[in-house]
Parts: sequence; C-alpha cells; structure tokens
Amino acid sequence: MTSDTPSGKQAKSPRNGGDQLLEVDDRLFLQSVARALYVLEAFGRDARPMSLSEIAASARITKSAAQRAAQTLLSLGYLERSSDGGLLPGRRLLDRAFDYLRSNPLIERATPILIELRKNSSERVDFSLFDDLSILYAIRLQSKRETFFATLAGRRIPTFCSSGGRAMLAHLDDAAIDDILRRSERKALTPKTITDLDKIWDKVREARREGYAYAVEESLLGEVVLSAAVLDDRRQPVAAVHIAGSLSEWTVDDFRKRFAPLAIEAARALSY
Repeated sequence: MTSDTPSGKQAKSPRNGGDQLLEVDDRLFLQSVARALYVLEAFGRDARPMSLSEIAASARITKSAAQRAAQTLLSLGYLERSSDGGLLPGRRLLDRAFDYLRSNPLIERATPILIELRKNSSERVDFSLFDDLSILYAIRLQSKRETFFATLAGRRIPTFCSSGGRAMLAHLDDAAIDDILRRSERKALTPKTITDLDKIWDKVREARREGYAYAVEESLLGEVVLSAAVLDDRRQPVAAVHIAGSLSEWTVDDFRKRFAPLAIEAARALSY
C-alpha cells in the first residue's frame, strides 16, 4: 500500500442528487477528511464489526491512516466499539441522516403524499432519489409483510435493475441512458435480475411508453414493484414513487392495472 487515498477518488467531483456536479476546486481537497469518509464507507460494503486491518483494506488506505481516522471518529461518536472490540458505525451517524432528511424539501413534500398513497394502496410505498448508477431510498412506508432491508431508508439499489431506476432512465436521452448502463456493473441481485443490456433497454423503452416501470423479483424474490418518476422543472428525473406487492397476493397484470395509475398520479403531484 503506497497511498493514503484510493486511486481516482480525489479526482472525481461529488454528485449532488445524482443529476448535477458540484463545483469543486481540487486544490482545496483535504485528504484527511476524505480518509475519514472512506473509513465510514467501508461499512457499506461489509455490515459487521471490522478490525483496523479490515477497514484499511476495504477503504484502500494504509493501516496507519485508518487508525488515525478511526480514533477521531470514535472520539466524535461516528464509530463505536462492538462487544468483541471491533468497530461499527456509531449512533451519531443517525443525526446526520436526520439532518439530510429534514433539510430536503422534496422529501418533506413527498411524505404526506406517500402517507396517503399507503392508505389508498394498503401496500408498501417507497420514495427514492436518483443518484447516477443507483437509487437511494429516502422514505419507506411498510405493509404487513417485510424483509429487514426493505424497511430501511438509506438502502441503495442499482439503477439498471430497479423499477424506480428504469422509470427515471426513461426520462433521459438515449446517450445518457447508454452512459449509465455501460458504467453499471450489472450484477444480479436475484436469479430473476435482468442484466442483459438489450433487455434492460427494452424495459426502459417500455417505461417510456407506459409512463411507469415495473420489476418482478429482480431485487427481492416474491415481490413485484412498479414506479413512476418525479421530474424537476427541467423535466429531468430526480426521484421515483414506488409501490411494492407480493406475488402470493397479486398477479403481475392485476398489480399493474390496480396501482400504476396511483403511482403516476403521486409522481405527477410531486413533479415541479
């Protein structure tokens, strides 16, 4: 290990909401701040207590750099120690998640609309934000049956295989879609995940025609999800409204007929 900074990370400008690049002066880039964030990001790849050596390897920084960053984060409450002495994300991180959620006006506007949609559908409804190669769930309102991950805000799903991602891709031009799909790793989340480029394009074109996208067991077996895109004032996709149901209770066709109009209506109400 010869560098404290993962290759290429400092040269990339961070994304703002997935659709705009922030103006960044690389001369002001602080490697110490970046290393601390790389340490926190390591837990996104391995959700368990980790040793300093494991953190350093996952974050692609030296063990010495990981130790300095980890000690700082521990002192501030952004890391905690597990019962076996390993390191875990700290409760202080929930404060920052709360700060983001309450400061995002679109999430504030979406919340009452999704609550009403949940009442009208009696199914799980989600609200996701577009973030380039992935979508990020910001609101999740549950139904009577759930898996643990499906209850958590903050979860990321690849854009290429999610109904919300495809609904948003459908509002981009072909060159932008092609760029996102070709940069995507396109790994299957389940045996039903569509990874073939031509078949993904077929799903995006279908979403353009229908005004919404749907996915069947592509991120969770036994689940059908449909989504409609929320657009900004430039008619660019920024978010998506999702409705998810169980294949033990619905056929795909019946689910689409029942809930597609509701998702489209909610997404239109949130577009600006």
